[in-house]
Amino acid sequence: MAIAPHIVKRAKELRAELDQHNYNYYALDQPVIADAEYDRLFRELQELEEQNPQLVTADSPTQRVGTQPLAEFAQVTHRTPMLSLNNAFADDEIAAFDKRVRETLDAAEIEYAAEPKFDGLAISLTYADGLLVTGATRGDGYTGEDVTVNLRTLRSIPLKLRAPRPPVMLEVRGEVLMLRADFESLNARQRELGEKEFVNPRNAAAGALRQLDPRITATRRLAFYAYGTGAAADDGLRKHSQTLDRLAELGFLVTAERAVVKGVDGLLGYYRAIGAKRVSLPFDIDGVVYKVNELSAQNTLGFVSRAPRFAIAHKFPAEEATSIVDGIDVQVGRTGALTPVARLQPVFVGGVTVTNATLHNEDEVQRKDVRVGDTVVVRRAGDVIPEVVRVVIDKRPLHTHAFVMPVRCPVCGSEVRKSEDEAIARCSAGLFCPAQRKQALLHFASRRALDIEGLGDKLVEQLVDAGIVRTPADLYRLGIAKLAELERMAEKSATNLVAAIEKSKQTTLARFIYALGIRNVGESTARDLARYFGNVDRLAAADVESLQQVSDVGPVVAQSIAAFFAEPHNREVIEQLQAAGVTFAETAQRTVDTASPVYNKTFVLTGALPNLTRDDAAQKIRDRGGKVSGSVSKKTDYVVAGADAGSKFDKARELGVAILDEAELLKLLDE
Repeated sequence: MAIAPHIVKRAKELRAELDQHNYNYYALDQPVIADAEYDRLFRELQELEEQNPQLVTADSPTQRVGTQPLAEFAQVTHRTPMLSLNNAFADDEIAAFDKRVRETLDAAEIEYAAEPKFDGLAISLTYADGLLVTGATRGDGYTGEDVTVNLRTLRSIPLKLRAPRPPVMLEVRGEVLMLRADFESLNARQRELGEKEFVNPRNAAAGALRQLDPRITATRRLAFYAYGTGAAADDGLRKHSQTLDRLAELGFLVTAERAVVKGVDGLLGYYRAIGAKRVSLPFDIDGVVYKVNELSAQNTLGFVSRAPRFAIAHKFPAEEATSIVDGIDVQVGRTGALTPVARLQPVFVGGVTVTNATLHNEDEVQRKDVRVGDTVVVRRAGDVIPEVVRVVIDKRPLHTHAFVMPVRCPVCGSEVRKSEDEAIARCSAGLFCPAQRKQALLHFASRRALDIEGLGDKLVEQLVDAGIVRTPADLYRLGIAKLAELERMAEKSATNLVAAIEKSKQTTLARFIYALGIRNVGESTARDLARYFGNVDRLAAADVESLQQVSDVGPVVAQSIAAFFAEPHNREVIEQLQAAGVTFAETAQRTVDTASPVYNKTFVLTGALPNLTRDDAAQKIRDRGGKVSGSVSKKTDYVVAGADAGSKFDKARELGVAILDEAELLKLLDE
């Protein structure tokens, strides 16, 4: 039966009117009607849609709250990784960041976009043809959880973009948080119900967002602040600040505290201004974020490891409190590092209750002279890791004893060793130490290593504690029946895990090297080692001197690699893994001509070369055994200058460094 035209028209009007009121309330903070009037309009639309189900649209305000709880959250792979930012705490660190940016871009002064660093949960929203289709948590930066049904309950998130011709696809990045006023109201309700109160707004927001029932999420008032885009259609914008303005136009809540500043003075001025307003802001922040404003400059700067070079977080000083040390435990990490940890009487600091604080290493414990029974000052470094700052000596009780690091591993009883050039003592048992075994297995199975989906903390703990798995090679002997016997493991889960383990057998040499968990060898170094040596046997046979021929591998890293392969049990595990079917394509070993005029020389690239990109030129230099630096110094051998060469060119002339153009570089590389 056809719906009367006037009913269709009225439903459309109501949807548009409610969307406008949401925009006025959340994005503009300028409500024009009372809550009661909004509720009346909402109920009218609800009634029309209930009477005429054909009227319901995905972007209708009535469809924000789902009715069926989820069994679990699905996984979402981010189109572009949601990387974390490097942190800075001191003014000189910000000055150093600005200097690096200026030198890389050959600019006298840089324009930055500055904004508060929200203390919430990073979220990615994906819109297709203007409609919200997916919302996901940050997760590990590459894969997050699909929390779309919960995010739809947030009225500050538009279900439909406010644009007559929206982009085909747009990915919006931002932060979900709970405003302070809403947090106080939530805890007031918790007290009335006699239920446990939440510690801070961030915890409350996290708990609300991860509810499997969206109706529970809808009862908590959460807000979403947009702070950028991920994968996005080319919109012709040149600056990050313009992107934020565009997001506000599209209906998103964007902080009014954002600003565009220039140079170090502008950055530090903004930091101090926001710091002075921190307590009066409606939301919690733990610092500010600086981003190079020009988007093209951001692309030029690129990324290092898991963080962008064009942005940095300037964190506020950590909060401090005092507590009493009840004991000092020693934890053993994945690499065998022994870390003394103070057991504290519970103390509230930095928004959480702290019961343990790191003492870092033996030298630090002795330097601070922390003892059981001491009153100590505790802080959360970067508002994350609790640490003991100092001892209040005046309150030290009588008959205390200085802490002594154990000579035997507290987990496996193996000998503890400490090299002369290192502050950290380590268990010598390697993969045979249960403490290291669990973490080594988790690292081996992690996404950027062998990527064994489903092998998480709890399962690894069961496998190790039951003696089923001792080394990574044992994973490839697991069967469905054995796994299904474990707690919280059904046959389907066991089948999926065995399939994931089988799939992981096909990998790359770089991932395999990274998965071994060699101390000081991260993803980037693993890739360099794979490119240089071509296979595991050549890498295992390399001495310290040979290892240092690899780009960015210095004496410390080379020693770590050599020591790892010198251990017979490590070689045995590698042989067992290969025997179990773990394979990776070999690459041709890169040979370096030590007689080349490029070998061991330091180059700096500046300006735009006519044919080569900077990355291409840098790789050619490294392939011939040269080194590439970002700044000119007396140690620089050559500066390669292209068009619009800037301050690096001037400094090279001042220092008398040889200057080459692209043709001269290529000629030198061919000699």
